[in-house]
Amino acid sequence: MSFTVAIVGRPNVGKSTLFNRLAGRRAALVHDRPGVTRDRREGEAGLADLAFTLIDTAGLEDAPAESLVGRMRAQTERAVASADLVLFMIDARAGITPDDSALARYLHKTARRVILLANKCEGRAADAGLLDAFRLGLGDPVAISAAHGEGLDALYEALVPLIPQAGAPDAADEEPAADAGQDDAEDPERPIRIAIVGRPNVGKSTLVNRLLGEDRMLTGPEAGITRDAIATATTHRGRPIILVDTAGLRRRARISDEVEKLAASDSIDAIRRCHVAVLVVEADAILDKQDLALADLAISEGRALVIAVNKWDAATDRRAALRRLSDRLEAALPQAKGVPTVTLSAREGTGMDKLMKAVRAAHAAWNRRIPTAALNRWLAEATARHPPPAVRGGTRVKLRYATQVAARPPTFVLFSQRADELPESYSRYLVNSLRESFDLPGVPIRLGLRKRANPYVDK
Repeated sequence: MSFTVAIVGRPNVGKSTLFNRLAGRRAALVHDRPGVTRDRREGEAGLADLAFTLIDTAGLEDAPAESLVGRMRAQTERAVASADLVLFMIDARAGITPDDSALARYLHKTARRVILLANKCEGRAADAGLLDAFRLGLGDPVAISAAHGEGLDALYEALVPLIPQAGAPDAADEEPAADAGQDDAEDPERPIRIAIVGRPNVGKSTLVNRLLGEDRMLTGPEAGITRDAIATATTHRGRPIILVDTAGLRRRARISDEVEKLAASDSIDAIRRCHVAVLVVEADAILDKQDLALADLAISEGRALVIAVNKWDAATDRRAALRRLSDRLEAALPQAKGVPTVTLSAREGTGMDKLMKAVRAAHAAWNRRIPTAALNRWLAEATARHPPPAVRGGTRVKLRYATQVAARPPTFVLFSQRADELPESYSRYLVNSLRESFDLPGVPIRLGLRKRANPYVDK
């Protein structure tokens, strides 16, 4: 049974730094500015032979419930309620503040078990704050430095009697690296990793919450609420999936804030790691320049793409919106011809089944393997229907045979003695023919040309 540990504390005491340290990777955004973390993030973590689920939380602050800070506090309170153990972190260099005292009283009432962590204890400057921490009534403080990795042996000794089982973290639960070009067969037990991407305030977090069936992500009228790319595991009709909510991406020229730059980098990394990118657009503002840039990024990274037209319930002219979407896709994304589009309303919960059906179909196409015999029958028909053009010397390029060298995305190689002379326009014709013949809509197709070795060169 999984053991859950939540890290709580006021803003900017180093919670996300400790989360990254115990998770063994840079999973959470870290910045000197208070309040960078907003959503709660879960991940598999470990310390020596201890393994547990770790939750990073926003700073606990008093605020009206309807405000953004109040909604952040509610998310943290849910994390505390679900945790088997709470790591309450203070900044030993700053000493005990009134907020720390208020949080200690809150944890006395609500938390099952609490370990008090005095962070930033490198050097002598933290001695006074470390001694002051005893008055919180939460036992002996454990002196650590999350940034420098100091004091983790003492944290281990505090955790050992509280965590029921010891063992290495499950590698299956760790975030997979980008796998473009890997020749992996479709595995129904392997989670489909889905990145929900788009401009700010188009409803990405609302969509994720609707798919999860709970208010897992912070939502609201404010633009740019989400900062971290938050991955959450769930299932859809028996198939495991990982939903990744991302920060809204604006044009690079408009981003000047350092935290927004970090959030944008996190979102781009989520696209590179996903299997299927779901681009969320608004019904009345379909596929503007930034939307097209995000779609192009997903395709260039070799990810399958699905477009979700959100807020369909509020569309003023649905027929015109669909016509505009079709025209924009045909003109601006010819490399992803046939990309599936789904109209939905995340707020009302309509269109969720259609979206997941499109995602699973795109994922299946992204993994598709085509037998070499079928490919060569296709090649013969495609070249007979539209022969390669004549090039230098007035002779036509002869395409010998084709084979698929990888999936995820589908990657093919054509062999010819004059491969370097085949025009780009004819390569595009072949890609479109591949897409139509083998039902690969909206999936990036990579087509390489290779010259056959001359067997008489060394004779």
